[in-house]
Amino acid sequence: MSQSATQTFGFELIHQSKKSRARVGRIHTPHGIIDTPNFVAVGTNGTIKALDNVLIDQIGIQLMFCNTYHLLLQPGPDVVAKGGGLHQFINRKGPIITDSGGFQVFSLAYGSVASELKSQGSKKIDGSVIKINEEGVLFRSYRDGSKVLLTPETSIEAQKKLGADIIIPFDELPPYHIDRNKLKNSLMRTHRWEKRSLETHLKNPQNQAMYAVIHGGVDKQLREMSCDYLAKLPFDGYAVGGSVGKNKEEMVQMLIDIMPRIPEDKPNHLLGIADIDSLDATIPLGIDTFDSSYPTKAARHGLLFTWGRHVRIKQSIYKEHYGPIDDTCSCYTCKNYSMAYLHHLFKAHEVTALSLSSIHNLHFVVEYMRTARNQILNDMI
Repeated sequence: MSQSATQTFGFELIHQSKKSRARVGRIHTPHGIIDTPNFVAVGTNGTIKALDNVLIDQIGIQLMFCNTYHLLLQPGPDVVAKGGGLHQFINRKGPIITDSGGFQVFSLAYGSVASELKSQGSKKIDGSVIKINEEGVLFRSYRDGSKVLLTPETSIEAQKKLGADIIIPFDELPPYHIDRNKLKNSLMRTHRWEKRSLETHLKNPQNQAMYAVIHGGVDKQLREMSCDYLAKLPFDGYAVGGSVGKNKEEMVQMLIDIMPRIPEDKPNHLLGIADIDSLDATIPLGIDTFDSSYPTKAARHGLLFTWGRHVRIKQSIYKEHYGPIDDTCSCYTCKNYSMAYLHHLFKAHEVTALSLSSIHNLHFVVEYMRTARNQILNDMI
């Protein structure tokens, strides 16, 4: 098991597939083991929408993602710290990962990739960002309008107070449509910010691990440059971030290019991507963990996952369907409720519909990843 500056964090390789780069491993953290490959549920404000954290643990979510930007503004890192840190504050027994806040801040400044691809361009779309320079980003809180300076140092200090098991260095998220010179300049600044973040972290490791974030857009040379630079620094793992492409094909090609350059003795993570098609395409490339709000967001819109065709529960064909969502599913929802009842709850705009659907989709993804690990162990992936 690889160890680094943190004594209670490490990665253990269990099996390397003979068929692909897919691998099964274990990430050891102060709050438990994460079996890989695995899905990471996103709890933006310290909770998965419509669910509580005791239930999340029972569903089998081994790693939960919380957002520093939102927690920084409400309730604030000091409040969380006084409450015993995130684990105690939100009653989460298992491992937690927090991001740096950079993704949200730069999304405010430039807009999302989705908005760009809808021809809205990369223009500034939110007036809350006041200034971006070498020091960091000055923006106004969407809560009360107060000015907040987010820098590599303040981001890490906030994550220290939150106390997650895995933390992320501050980075810049440039827009998808950006010329190469600007993209390269952004990458160089991100590298400087990540180094400053790491230096701040190493002054007080606090049993936390820090993952580097590999950037470079879909530019092969810049991505490789980022891999090579960050691999020389004492990070505990590696996340692939920034713009990963305008479609799945671009993302997969980018990952094919860079995965062989990421150190194999440490865990890696794909930021913000975990739909089923992307999991199928990228697990064989050797990705260890994936975070996304997609399964629960889909659930709240009535799209329910099954091993066959996904179910759109609001459709009238389910009005008198008295069986479960999936006959093979052992989740709480499928064991206790029919599709007809779920259809009724959605039509009646009952909040319970969101909870029961989210339980099912999270359970499905947990089982999907468990199946993937077994297939890798048998060299089927």
